[in-house]
Amino acid sequence: MTKGIETGVDVVIVDTAGRLHTKTGLMDELGKVKRVVEKRAVVDEVLLVLDATVGQNGLMQARVFAEVVDITGVVLTKLDGTAKGGIVFQVQHELGVPVKLVGLGEGADDLAPFEPGAFVDALLG
Repeated sequence: MTKGIETGVDVVIVDTAGRLHTKTGLMDELGKVKRVVEKRAVVDEVLLVLDATVGQNGLMQARVFAEVVDITGVVLTKLDGTAKGGIVFQVQHELGVPVKLVGLGEGADDLAPFEPGAFVDALLG
């Protein structure tokens, strides 16, 4: 964060991967990370990365994360396998946040903008 401010970059990504919504201590720490960052800079985007394979558990995860850090969107990953990721409909309905990106593989080039029509076609097809 400090390096990003000092060098004047446009974007700083704070990766807090590995946090389970069932671990209260880690979730409290996540909220603290956001509060500390907000003291130094404007937080424009908070994306929740949801694994398409988690099913209904993804909804509970999204609810808890939204309470702690006010998520602004979802990144749905692991759509390159057999997972369909249908839980995002309920996440979007309950939390009112859009799916912004999808992960179609493990590389940086495998992250793509979310296209609702293509997603529904893949879900039903």
